[in-house]
Amino acid sequence: MKKILLIVLCLFSINSWAQTSPDALLDGLHQDAHEGNFQTYFERYTLDAVFLGTDKTERWSIEEFKAYAEPAFADGHGWTYEVIERNWEGDGQTRWFDEILFNEKLGHCRGTGVVEWVEGEWKIAHYALTMLVPNAIAAEVGSQTIEADKL
Repeated sequence: MKKILLIVLCLFSINSWAQTSPDALLDGLHQDAHEGNFQTYFERYTLDAVFLGTDKTERWSIEEFKAYAEPAFADGHGWTYEVIERNWEGDGQTRWFDEILFNEKLGHCRGTGVVEWVEGEWKIAHYALTMLVPNAIAAEVGSQTIEADKL
């Protein structure tokens, strides 16, 4: 009985710590995406969160983002972004961040966003994912973007 109580207390303290750390919130977000944990991934967002994807048409409410993500998470994999670095600004109940990520398909990306302290835990209110384009090829990528927009 003592072992069970100790395990429960350990799990509770880990969970409590994770809920009060903005870094743990984002680290958990990326881990949930990698493992395809749909429910816990989306529990990390506020109810009125906005997600901006890499395509100009990808400005989603959290419910729209769930509909987009559900097929990707259905096979238990989601997507994988390795965190290279992260920076935090602000204090109090609202903070904002930027992070450099690496994805096998897209290369280096930047995630930016806002987190809010909501009912005793950090939640993501806004997240934007952008692809980082090296200046040496920016004009070429820009030309391709202009052509793709014409289609």
